[in-house]
Amino acid sequence: MIPGMPGDSQVYLNGEFTRLDEAKISVLDRGFIFGDGIYEVVPVYNRKVFRMDEHLARLARSLKAIRIPAPLEHAGWVALVDQLVIRSEAPTCLIYLQVTRGVAKRDHGFPTEPVTPTLFGMATPYVPPGQAQRERGVSTISIPDERWLHCEIKSVSLLGNVLAKQAAVDAGVEEVLQFRDGFLSEGASANIWVVRNGTLLAPPKNNLILEGIRYGLMAELAQEAGIPFEMRALPRAEVESADEILITSATKEVLAVTQLDGKPVGTGKPGPVFARLRAGYDARIAAL
Repeated sequence: MIPGMPGDSQVYLNGEFTRLDEAKISVLDRGFIFGDGIYEVVPVYNRKVFRMDEHLARLARSLKAIRIPAPLEHAGWVALVDQLVIRSEAPTCLIYLQVTRGVAKRDHGFPTEPVTPTLFGMATPYVPPGQAQRERGVSTISIPDERWLHCEIKSVSLLGNVLAKQAAVDAGVEEVLQFRDGFLSEGASANIWVVRNGTLLAPPKNNLILEGIRYGLMAELAQEAGIPFEMRALPRAEVESADEILITSATKEVLAVTQLDGKPVGTGKPGPVFARLRAGYDARIAAL
């Protein structure tokens, strides 16, 4: 039994739906042995999937990047997600999809014989950030970004992110802001946004960050709200003196960072740019 997760939850594994506590993979699965796989997390609100096409496009990019053949076509992915949503006991949930290279003799190189990828999917209950958290904001610390140089791949090899998140846990805060060579990259599990003089700023989309699905959405929301948006390298000094800092992810949606390294960000309260973007985000969810 997995703590906090009912064993009789229906999950998908290699073509079949089964109970979570009965789902099994080989110990020689390359995802288990090497972290040789990718994943995706898709939010669902009241059984309506949020930005499905964007999530599936990123999944396809990640598979291509590590040369795992896609086990399903686009329509197959949509059908699988729909089935997981139907079988979920919680109408608002997160759909987790994972593909590994499959089961093979342990060897660092790709298997020379044909291997069938392992495909796993499950739905887990999701509680979006409440009003109190929106009004309070998020506390963070800054740490060096010590991860690998292909953060654009949504890989299951997440030890660097795990250690970064644990740094936040150890410090009693909710997230970290990572800096590589003096420039902002991202959080442990979130993209980071900076507001200066009314302009929304974001690190460039490159191999040093995972392009969150909200990356494109935030640009859309900024345009709709008349907020100038700029994507460029952000030195630490600009981040530390920001008027506002925001974080976005599938689970955090969009939240304000109100404290960084024990000091208030701006006024120490969620700011006006956050409020406008948050309203736009809520409108997108309501329109599903």
